Amino acid sequence: MANSALRILRIDASARHTGSATRALTDKFLTGLRNVGVVAEITNRDLADGMPLIDEAWVTANFTPPTERSAAAQATLSFSDMLVEELERTDLIVLGAPIYNFGVPASLKAWIDQIARARRTFQYTPDGPKGLLTQKRAVIITASGGTKIGSDIDFSTGYLRHILGFVGITDVSIIAADQQMVDEQKAEQNAQRNLEQVLDDVLGYVQQPLTD
Repeated sequence: MANSALRILRIDASARHTGSATRALTDKFLTGLRNVGVVAEITNRDLADGMPLIDEAWVTANFTPPTERSAAAQATLSFSDMLVEELERTDLIVLGAPIYNFGVPASLKAWIDQIARARRTFQYTPDGPKGLLTQKRAVIITASGGTKIGSDIDFSTGYLRHILGFVGITDVSIIAADQQMVDEQKAEQNAQRNLEQVLDDVLGYVQQPLTD
């Protein structure tokens, strides 16, 4: 990868544009990459701008074999196709995902429903499901008011790791500013330490030579 631009998909799931901890940390992470000389092509996907829910027409179209889909069915899946194509051409997903009520924001769940598609991003095999979005990495940037990341009441980060792995993205790092309402200073310090560690890890990945 050392001789080409890193293709980054930035996804923001916070409902807030102002005062969002995950947006601020994502900005800081991407600035950190630029500061160490990483050349990147960044695609931005802001889920706060709106993310449609899947419905009966969507499910019917998705379950119809591609060669048999009508023009209407193709149109129904066109937005989902666009989201999947964003993932397919990406090397690194940087996902800003605050914890809302112990889980992921509704807009992020809606995005997941749009991109988790049998025969497109995963397939079932005799050995179980196999993800098709391989050779990619992801960084989850999360924040919480009181939920401790990795605790029994964190239903967000484990789910995100699972769903990313389900579609083939198994190399996942987490930057967390958790329990901000318990100890804001400690949360910021932990987040900065996480961020520096993940930056070093991603820099090592970027500096690896291209294999194809």
